Amino acid sequence: MSTSSAALGTPPRSGPAGEHRTAPHRQSARNGVLVTRVGLQIPSALSYETWESAGRRISAVANSSAWCLGDWLVYGQWRYTDRYRRAVDAVGLDYQTLRNYAWVARRFEVSRRRDTLSFNHHAEVASLLPHEQDYWLDRAQELGWSRNQLRANVRGAREEEPDGARKTASVGIQLTPERIARYRAAAERSDSSLESWMVDRLDLAANTALGGHGG
Repeated sequence: MSTSSAALGTPPRSGPAGEHRTAPHRQSARNGVLVTRVGLQIPSALSYETWESAGRRISAVANSSAWCLGDWLVYGQWRYTDRYRRAVDAVGLDYQTLRNYAWVARRFEVSRRRDTLSFNHHAEVASLLPHEQDYWLDRAQELGWSRNQLRANVRGAREEEPDGARKTASVGIQLTPERIARYRAAAERSDSSLESWMVDRLDLAANTALGGHGG
């Protein structure tokens, strides 16, 4: 049974005319980390620099994958409302994990995602208002916070707020039963509660009206 593979931490070799070509797998295994579909093949005499470089590349791929999978599901929910669950089952992905990815992806349009921060950084502040998200992500980026440091600082700031500042306001809106049924059906197709679906749509409309700014 064959598996596809690729090398991490090993630059491509050059031919006699300067043409780049991929090093053979045996050479890659000696000089770098070999990636297969079922894990890593790591040589016993791997340098620290190559090992660290491989970790950085794996982390970048994992971070990008979370965003891509979230965007993929969001598109499927919008474009193939009656068939996207079949695709999720067919590719063998955990649906609850995908839903979490999609929820974060919806909360951050691509232009607001920081490529210097992880997907998990964004997930930590996804439930906040857009201007609060931007504030905390800016802080994490400037100060080099880890995901856990960001979580601790957000939690600490929340605990220091006066009780009145943490209260949420309710807005009464009169809707016809037909509209409520329509909105509920749309929320169910997005695998969201009606309340979450409405808040997400209101945030999106506010961002559009304010030119992409949350506050």
